[in-house]
Amino acid sequence: MTTDYDTLAKTIAALTEGETDEVALMATVACEVHHSDDRFDWTGFYRVTEPGLLKIGPYQGGHGCLVIPFDRGVCGAAARTGEIQLVPDVDAFPGHIACASSTRSELVLPVRNASGDIIAVFDIDSDQADAFSQTDAQALTAILSQTFAG
Repeated sequence: MTTDYDTLAKTIAALTEGETDEVALMATVACEVHHSDDRFDWTGFYRVTEPGLLKIGPYQGGHGCLVIPFDRGVCGAAARTGEIQLVPDVDAFPGHIACASSTRSELVLPVRNASGDIIAVFDIDSDQADAFSQTDAQALTAILSQTFAG
C-alpha cells in the first residue's frame, strides 16, 4: 500500500478542522500518515522545546529517541537548517542517530507555525533503503503547512 496523498490531506483536514492544540494536531497527523503507507516504519514529531533542542512528541511505531540536539542527526539537521532532509541511506549520513537499528532511510520535514517559526520536525523512518521521494516530501510538506500554518 502506498499513500494516496490527496485522500490523506482531505482526511487530516477533516479530522483537525478547528483544532488549535499543537499536540493534538501532531498526534492526529502521526497516526494518519503512519497508517497510510507500508514504507512508514516509524512516524512522529520531535518538538522544539527550547533553543537548539528537540524532544519526542506524538508518534507511531517503536520507541524513539527522547532528546535530540539541533547539532546531531537527521532530525537535528532539519531543525537547524529549516530544510527537508531526504536520506536514502542513513548509514551514509554523518552523525546519524540510530534510535532504531531497523531504520534504513529517513525523511524529516521542518514544521512551521503561521509565523514561520519551526515548532517541530516530522520524522518518517523506513526499514527499506531509499524509500522516500521528492513527491513524498512535497505532499507531506503541504499537509504540514495546511495543518500547522494554515
